[in-house]
Amino acid sequence: MTTRHKYSKQLFTQKPGGELPGIVVAQTENLQSRFVIQKVLELREQGIALQDMAVLFRSSYLSFDLEIELNKADIPFVKFGGFKFIETAHIKDLVAYLRVIENPRDAVAWNRILLLVDGVGPRTAEKVIEDIVSRRASVEQDATDTTLPAFWSQYDSYPDKIRDLFGTLREISPGHLVPADKIQQLLTYYEPLFKKRYDDWNKRRKDLEMFQQIAERYRALGPFLSDLTLEPANESVTDITASTADEEKLILSTIHSAKGLEWNSVFVIYALDGRFPSSRAAMSEESMEEERRLMYVACTRAKEHLYITYPINIYDRDSGIFVYGPSGRFSGIPENLLDTWDIDEE
Repeated sequence: MTTRHKYSKQLFTQKPGGELPGIVVAQTENLQSRFVIQKVLELREQGIALQDMAVLFRSSYLSFDLEIELNKADIPFVKFGGFKFIETAHIKDLVAYLRVIENPRDAVAWNRILLLVDGVGPRTAEKVIEDIVSRRASVEQDATDTTLPAFWSQYDSYPDKIRDLFGTLREISPGHLVPADKIQQLLTYYEPLFKKRYDDWNKRRKDLEMFQQIAERYRALGPFLSDLTLEPANESVTDITASTADEEKLILSTIHSAKGLEWNSVFVIYALDGRFPSSRAAMSEESMEEERRLMYVACTRAKEHLYITYPINIYDRDSGIFVYGPSGRFSGIPENLLDTWDIDEE
């Protein structure tokens, strides 16, 4: 049996004055992302370099919505502790399915999804793609049919597993289906392939959930794909003319990867129960202790400015419940030690 020793600590600062840490309550996940971007631009205008700012999060998938908005705002960034959203293989798979719905002539996307089908190799994929291109129905013909576009009904002579793929594409192709509905049906088809292809599929599952959540704010597939496939900014952000600005990049990092580092300004995002700490951490006191240590690490990375943000009313598909409250790490902190902001569409 091991005995755990706890030592009382009294934290203090030797630096007088300064800005109070901010607790930012956003009505949606996207508003949280847009707040971070607005604040980053404000701080940059004050002379703080992008590389002196960091956005920290508990798990890699929690930065996905922010990454899309950063690309749209032409803010360059580098990510530590996980792949960028659009660089992950399983997200590339889903995007490829959607791209052939939007443009059936997309040979690159076709090649990717055909090679996911059991028994289909590069040579078979090439033959199928050639057949698709040569037999392509007119765009006008497809556009007039909202239930069974003609293009997707032409391939009944294919082997069963390829027909299954076309059957799924046919079901999700109608233009009246919003992206989130298309993805919901697509995931039913993709999940067995996903589990077979990726040994660590259970760790990647949250990425698929976040992909669907991001899709829910779009009403059409075209704008969704355009935002997903924006090239990450390589130049300086708009209106920044400093000689070294084109080398600047905002830091995105998991908290684990941020240990031992400091920045002038730090954003800790998704600081709500169910995300940070994670819902699984509540199963043991030891796990909750680790979450407390991680929150301490995150908050102490900031030298001048600290913003702790969380969206509300987030549906967690894994647990089947809504997560909406701030992280319990902040209960009991006197109100005069924090600035609290509410962010909504207005």
